[in-house]
This record gives sequence, structure tokens and C-alpha cells, in this order.
Amino acid sequence: MVDLLQQPLDIVGGLRLAANKAQSLRSPLRAAPIPERLIVPLGQHIGDPAEASVEVGQQVLTGQVIGRSLNYIGAPVHAPASGTVCDIGDYPVAHPSGLKATCVVIQSDGQDRRAETGLRMPAALAADPADIRQRVRDAGIVGLGGAGFPSAVKLNPGREVELLVINAAECEPYISCDEALMCARPEEVIAGIRIMQHALQARQVVIGLEDNMPAAFDCLKRGLEAVGETAIRIMPVPTVYPAGGEKQLIYALTGEEVPSQGLPADLGIVCHNVGTAAAVARALGQGEPLISRIVTVTGAGVREPCNLEVRIGTPIAELVAACGGYSDQVTRLLMGGPMMGISLTSDRLPVIKTTNCILAASDAEAPAPAAARPCIRCGKCAEVCPAYLLPQQLFWYAHARDFDKVQDYNLFDCIECGCCAQVCPSHIPLVQYYRFAKTEIWDLERQRARADVARQRHEFRLERLEREKQALEARRAAAKKGLETREKSGDADAKKAEIAAALARVQARKSGQAATPGTGAPDDSANTSKANR
Repeated sequence: MVDLLQQPLDIVGGLRLAANKAQSLRSPLRAAPIPERLIVPLGQHIGDPAEASVEVGQQVLTGQVIGRSLNYIGAPVHAPASGTVCDIGDYPVAHPSGLKATCVVIQSDGQDRRAETGLRMPAALAADPADIRQRVRDAGIVGLGGAGFPSAVKLNPGREVELLVINAAECEPYISCDEALMCARPEEVIAGIRIMQHALQARQVVIGLEDNMPAAFDCLKRGLEAVGETAIRIMPVPTVYPAGGEKQLIYALTGEEVPSQGLPADLGIVCHNVGTAAAVARALGQGEPLISRIVTVTGAGVREPCNLEVRIGTPIAELVAACGGYSDQVTRLLMGGPMMGISLTSDRLPVIKTTNCILAASDAEAPAPAAARPCIRCGKCAEVCPAYLLPQQLFWYAHARDFDKVQDYNLFDCIECGCCAQVCPSHIPLVQYYRFAKTEIWDLERQRARADVARQRHEFRLERLEREKQALEARRAAAKKGLETREKSGDADAKKAEIAAALARVQARKSGQAATPGTGAPDDSANTSKANR
């Protein structure tokens, strides 16, 4: 067995940022109250959204499926609390463009009555990996690090897995939900890791966390010792943003580079978030689908920063209220950290599966962006890019809407970490241009796909019309040939009939001549006279 792990490396590029995590870690992890009204979007993951499987007025139990996913890249959605479905419709959700999405709205009854989910698997470490993947899928578990990719799909890479990487490198400033989880529930994290290792049949497992998390390191180490687990290793990596990126963490731990437009599975590596591991343990150990997650509520704009375990669909305003409300310093509200988070226009938006942080920021923490100036080609953006890209070239072609050329510079390898924009002396919102270009390219691809379908349908119609034309001509030719055959056959019979009639007439004349007197024909006049007498 090849050992892929080595002495941790510094990632390429990146930034060393102030952590700002201590304020939210002062208080222990606690559960947020269940709100009276939960807004549960049906699309909370990469892939097609789920379809509502309940009706308005229907009573639901905690953990009951309210949205079914019919596609492989998808995940079901469950009721986060018991109550009554009071609406199914489009509601605003956390999105960079402020879009709406179909949501199931539940009026909580305050009783939190649980449904029997059938997810429990007491002997998971001896179970068929396919059964584990199915239960993970049924539990609606997706990547809780922010991407939201369905976890059951990543547990089925389609090839042998040499290394399972558990991503606990919480590199974004202010976010501490993973650290709070590892300190409060290390046994849950370890149980989930062991289940995922068995499902993947991975030969090696490593937990990668930043070297500024000594408390989490110690808690995980004690948890491993308590269950006698010696095969799972914990490796701190240098605290450099964005060391928590999947490709960057893999490089820091192994020295292996995921190829451009490739996947970690191409190297025999699978990466899962530490929160995802805990969700797997809760699903198979307690029968609880993904109906809650840990969210960091922090920033100078909130009075009591802390980490809360929150039911999916809880309005953000309820979280802020649970943390003492807003302070007089709040100026902006972000979902996520200051580097990759998105600005929110309202605190009535719901928490979803990928919500890891609510940042109520002050002017100092999230200053208003300065006016952009022309690029001076200084190259600082290229120096800090952790994906080996040329951000200035990407910006140039994205700005010019040259979407073919921008892809020549590997646009889709950009992880949108924001390092380039952070160091840009011209204050150009580079990441916004990259997102714009990606969105336009995806839209063009969808248009091409629709055009291809229309072209294929048109070509199929022309082929069908040509086949029908040829079949019609063939039928006409066959009918004509049959008619000609019948006509020829009819002419021959007529000629035969004429010949037979002529022969009959000739025979009749011959017979008549033989019966006439003088010619041998009998004289009937005498016989007629005798008869009259």
C-alpha cells in the first residue's frame, strides 16, 4: 500500500488572514429554538431540486420526506420540525442574484414529533457499501462545507480509493462551526468517518485541519484513543487561506495536484467535510436525516457571537435574536465569510444545508468596496492565486465577453476564493467577472443544448418525411406494376376469347352449310308438312 501522506506543505499562493474565530468559540455549542414558521427550499444542493411530495394543509412529522429527488445528482428534503404545511410556493432565498426558489413552508406545532425514517443501521461497519450509500442518499446528506454536492454520489466514485480526506481546515475568517463540532462531538465525527471509510473501502484516512485549532486536534485525538482507532491520522496544515479548498488541502497533505478540470477521484482520493461525517453518523446511528446543521453567528454586528445547531428553514432573524440581537455596529449581513460569502438583503431568508455562517459585519469588518480603476497589470493577483491561474487575463477576456478565449485560461479551475480581488490595488471586483463569465458560458451551453435538441428533432422530422415519401413512392410503383400486370393479363384473356369466339363462328358456319340441300344439309319442309297433317 502506497502512503500518500507526507509532511504538510504550504499551498501555492493564498493569503494569511486574521482568524477572528475566538469570539464565536467563547460560548459552548447550543441548539437554537425551533421557530414557529420554517421555510424549506426544495433546492439546497448541486443538481436538480427536489419535487414537493406533500400538499398544503398536510400534517408532517420531524424527519418526514417533503421533497423527493428523482435524479442521481440530487437529494431529498425532510421536514425539520413537526407541524402543518401552510404553503408551497416561490420565496426569496440566499442567492447572489436575489432569486426566488420553490419552498415548503411549515407551521411548527412546537411538539417536534419524530417520524420513523428507517435510516438506522446498527451494524454499519459490516454492511454492504451500496446499502450505506442508499441510506446516506435517503437521509438527504450533502457536503456541508459549502458546495452542497450530494454525499451519496461522492461515496460511489466508481474506482478504488486509496485515501479518504476529511476536510476540517476551516480557512475562511470568522467561521468556526466545524471547530465547534469537533470539540463538542468528536465521537460523532469519528463514527461517521469510519462509516464512510467502509463505504469507500478506502485504504487510508486522514483528517486535515489547520494548525491554529489545537483544541479540536486534542478532542479528535482523545476520541480516536477512546475507540481504539489507530488507522485514522490527524494532520495539521499551515493556516493559509484558502487551505480548506478541496484541491488545496489535497496538495498540502499529499503533494499531489488534482488535474485541471479533473476530480480528486482521478488520483484515488475522495474528500468529505467533517460536518458531513457527523451527519452520516447521526443518520445511520440515530435515524435522523439532515434536518439541522451547526451555524456560526458572529461579527461585530451581533451582541453574543456563538455557534448554534439550527433547524433547516429557520429564518436568519431568529438566529440573530438567539444571539442577543443586532448591535449598533452592524452595516452588512453576509451568509458565509467575508471572502466567499454573499451579501443578504434581508434577514427573513432561511438557513439551508450549506449555510455555515451568518456574519453581521461592521464597516471595519466588511467595508464598502472602493470604486474600481483600470488594471495596472501589476501581477499581484497571479502571485496569490492558489489555482495557478492568470486572473488578469481572465478578467480581460471576461470583461470583453470573449467566452471562448477566457476558457483557454482555465476559467473553471477558479475556486472563487477572492484572493485576487483582496490584493488588487485597482479594487477590481475580479470574482464577480469570473462568476459572470461562468454564468454566461453555462447559459450558452444550455442554449446550444436546446439548439442541438431542436436540430436533432428537425433532422429526425426530415428523415421521417423522406422515409414516408419513399414508402409512398414504393407503394405507388407497386400499384402501377400490379395494374400493368392486370392489364396485360386482361388483354391476353380477351384475345383468347376473341379467338375462341371466331373459331366457334367458323364451326357454326361449317355446320350450317352441311345441313343445306344441295350442299348436304337436310330439308325440314317435308317433315314440317307431315307434322301439320
